[in-house]
Amino acid sequence: MPSLNQPSSPVSRRDFLRSGARIAGMTGAGALLGLMAQRAGAVTHVWQIDPAKCVRCGRCATDCVLEQSAVKCVHTHAICGYCELCTGYFEPEPNALNTGAENQLCPTAAIIRKFIEDPYYEYVIDEQLCIGCGKCVEGCNRFGNGSLYLQVRHDRCVNCNECSIARVCAGDAFRRVPVDHPYLLKTSH
Repeated sequence: MPSLNQPSSPVSRRDFLRSGARIAGMTGAGALLGLMAQRAGAVTHVWQIDPAKCVRCGRCATDCVLEQSAVKCVHTHAICGYCELCTGYFEPEPNALNTGAENQLCPTAAIIRKFIEDPYYEYVIDEQLCIGCGKCVEGCNRFGNGSLYLQVRHDRCVNCNECSIARVCAGDAFRRVPVDHPYLLKTSH
């Protein structure tokens, strides 16, 4: 019976090189497969909403796979009129033109109204509160100049292969856009 401390037989140079070649080949093959998998999984296109096609149906708020939708309202200040009576902020017939909850159109108070100077107000979206329901966008497009619109925010989106909102979008507004230009900006109304 051999002792546990007994040295094993010496490795020949040929066996050493053969083993080294096998290890190098397997490492190279693994690296190549990893690189191919990474390239195959690389995201080249993302989902986005075309503001011109959006019908503000409210499905962005309810059909996203995330608990809170990755779709958020965005505001193009260049288009905004900074109106005292913003139809994207206020209910159609508000009791008063103040920030009271009973006067606000947004169900989560995600639009912040700030006085600038008479008669101008600035409206800013708090994306943490926005659920993507589109009520403000509907009001802004119906009576205003369309400075509020919905967009998929890619810092929140999980980039589903088959977007659950896109499948049910009433206006067929969702489309795939290149990842290097992920936002479709609204430039005019």
